Amino acid sequence: MRLNLKSTNFDLTESVKSQVDEKLSGIDKYFGNIQQIDVEVGLTRKGQQKGKIYFCEVNVSVPRKLLRYRIESEDMARAINDAKKGIQLEIKKYKEMNRGS
Repeated sequence: MRLNLKSTNFDLTESVKSQVDEKLSGIDKYFGNIQQIDVEVGLTRKGQQKGKIYFCEVNVSVPRKLLRYRIESEDMARAINDAKKGIQLEIKKYKEMNRGS
């Protein structure tokens, strides 16, 4: 499994890199046939919103499908943590759908 990390409108710090690696490197325990994980973190650029809105998008490549989850938050750490929880649910749904086939 390969983990790729990209940032948008945001300087990628070692702290963010290590947090993404820590949270998302263990995803393969939920499904053993994950080929690649692409993670994008950054700041959104929306109109007249006050304050910073961070996002974390996770794309997981599994056989015959791309699972995707994106979340926005005022806190980067919360966005990464919530993205992990969200992609875990997507993986579980994928496993359930394929179990019936």
